[in-house]
Amino acid sequence: MSIIQAENLRKVYGDGVPVEALRGVSLSVDEGEFVAIQGPSGSGKSTLLHLLGTLDTPTEGQLRLLDTDVRSLRGDALADFRREHIGFVFQMFYLIPEMTALENVMLPLLPYKRRAGFDVEERARQLLERVGLGERLDHLPGQLSGGEQQRVALARALVNRPTLLLADEPTGNLDSRAGEEVLSLIAEMRKEYGLTVVLVTHDDEVAAHADRIVRLRDGQVVEDNAAL
Repeated sequence: MSIIQAENLRKVYGDGVPVEALRGVSLSVDEGEFVAIQGPSGSGKSTLLHLLGTLDTPTEGQLRLLDTDVRSLRGDALADFRREHIGFVFQMFYLIPEMTALENVMLPLLPYKRRAGFDVEERARQLLERVGLGERLDHLPGQLSGGEQQRVALARALVNRPTLLLADEPTGNLDSRAGEEVLSLIAEMRKEYGLTVVLVTHDDEVAAHADRIVRLRDGQVVEDNAAL
């Protein structure tokens, strides 16, 4: 089953002098696959990830996620689809400084806590234990290392039990050891939860963790092959 089916995606920014960030990108990602999107700065890889995550809309082209035409979704329907099916990890951790690790992981589901169908706090606690932060539940982000903050962010991305995990340069602000720990956790949790993973990176060593590497240049796919 294809989790992602993108056809001829174009994204143009600006009204005066338009900038074409994507120029007809087509991509198919199967259930359970781990795909790395690689390319130099300005190649369109983060733009593509934002479209796949429904954080932005394409100027042209077709996009189906989990066999749903997401371009037809609006407002609450789009927000609900994103919350139910997609998890995000970014280069910048985007943790709330005044909230504890536990509160940060719970945050995406707090507005839906009463109708979640499970104990949100208990799930957040279990995820933090799974990523090795069971002793850091009450710590604020400023009391955690960069690697620990990214592990909190990973737990937050998984608290809704998504089908699709999208990661934008998740090791970009980490040293090599912390980065390897985060990548190992992503690989492990992909297997545990049956995740489909799409990860953006400029780093060859990071991309090598994937099953497949898709390379972009100037907003176009220039290579699509299995990782070595």
